[in-house]
Amino acid sequence: MKENIPEKGASVQKDMETYSIIPYISGSMVDSAMLRKIADVADKYNIKIMKLTSEGRIALHGIKEEDLDSIWEDLGMKPGGHLGKCVRPAKSCIGNICCKKGYQNSVGMSQKINELYCGIPTHRKLKIAVSGCPNSCGESAVRDIGLIGTRSGWKLLVGGNCGIKPQIGKLLAKHLSDDETIALIGKILDYYNAQDTEKRVGAFIGKIGFEKFSQDVLG
Repeated sequence: MKENIPEKGASVQKDMETYSIIPYISGSMVDSAMLRKIADVADKYNIKIMKLTSEGRIALHGIKEEDLDSIWEDLGMKPGGHLGKCVRPAKSCIGNICCKKGYQNSVGMSQKINELYCGIPTHRKLKIAVSGCPNSCGESAVRDIGLIGTRSGWKLLVGGNCGIKPQIGKLLAKHLSDDETIALIGKILDYYNAQDTEKRVGAFIGKIGFEKFSQDVLG
């Protein structure tokens, strides 16, 4: 029976023989050349199932283990489907690049977050979402760290979760600039990783109390 191969971004499938991979797509922004390359690889290796993920990436399913290395070489892309206990690639809506309701550049912010924090080991998996306006199409309120764009900057929520026990994140700070937001995410990650816990962010906050978490992180 096969197992996941994290260093190759490969997750074993229900047949316990083949794998799925998710190439890293910065900010979920694609172009025609990238799509053609992925399609060419799918044809070459007879990949029958491809799916757009809820995080705005493209998953390729049913891959033979012996094909993994050559597929990554042909794609010329790095893995984006991070496995295990780490910061996952940030999800974002289109933001003010195109949307008439967008106040902030959610794509650019998600790219900055990924450049700095994606893949960093954490006690449990940690998901981040970025929305360009309060409509929150990036589903920011149900992620461990969620950003929501406003006219006056970013709101940052913590402790959300859309898993088995869904919960809404709590507002930690608002009116943040891009730089302040990036720095605060770093403080949250440093603080969380320094704790002796096996809980996800929301459950950890629930244990120690939001007031203590807020005071410790914000100083």
